[in-house]
Amino acid sequence: MRTLEVKDIVVHYGLVEALHGVSFQIDAGKIVALVGSNGAGKSTTLKALMGLKKLTSGSLTLDGKRIDAMNSAERVSMGIALSPEGRRLFPRMSVWENLMVGAHTVSSSQQRNESLERVYALFPRVKERREQMAGSLSGGEQQMVAIGRAMMSNPQILMLDEPSLGIAPKIVSEIAQAIKRLNQETGVSVILVEQNARLALKMADDAYVFEQGLVIRAGSGQELLNDPFVQKAFLGI
Repeated sequence: MRTLEVKDIVVHYGLVEALHGVSFQIDAGKIVALVGSNGAGKSTTLKALMGLKKLTSGSLTLDGKRIDAMNSAERVSMGIALSPEGRRLFPRMSVWENLMVGAHTVSSSQQRNESLERVYALFPRVKERREQMAGSLSGGEQQMVAIGRAMMSNPQILMLDEPSLGIAPKIVSEIAQAIKRLNQETGVSVILVEQNARLALKMADDAYVFEQGLVIRAGSGQELLNDPFVQKAFLGI
């Protein structure tokens, strides 16, 4: 399993600086939550880790090896995968075809089949609906497919951007349990960006609070659940 170190990363959108020197570490086998309000820099951070946003400065190191010059495909090959906000499935392709998109970097048919079985074991609904068009699924089922697609590259670091967004509470709980199970059974590290701060912090081993492109709090999930600032700002206490 992999350890990812994020050090002093700065990211711009045009002239606007979105991240102002963000640093944190993802230890192997951990669930790490990034919480904060809209526009705080959480999703930008995931895009930077995936190679979808170029760093202005700073470094990304995976097990001691710099990866910030690598493109997205190379990072997937290194064991990093992203399930993006909004799911972004191909609605007129079947569930199975959408899953196979996630396996495009995998040359071994045996590995593809093993990853597929892992997805089906984690999300039985996805297996049941594998021949349906992805656009015909409910929001919760589409989210399961999106996570499954990211899993198809057999990642060691799985990044999830807003997996509970627009989904019924019962399905949110089902997806949260599946993420925990995946982490516990396979040792895959999970980076979770989530508006539902309470859910994210309850799931997380480690957590970081973002505000205006900076990390302003860090600790265990439980420590931040008990932090008065976090309670007031994000938990409605």
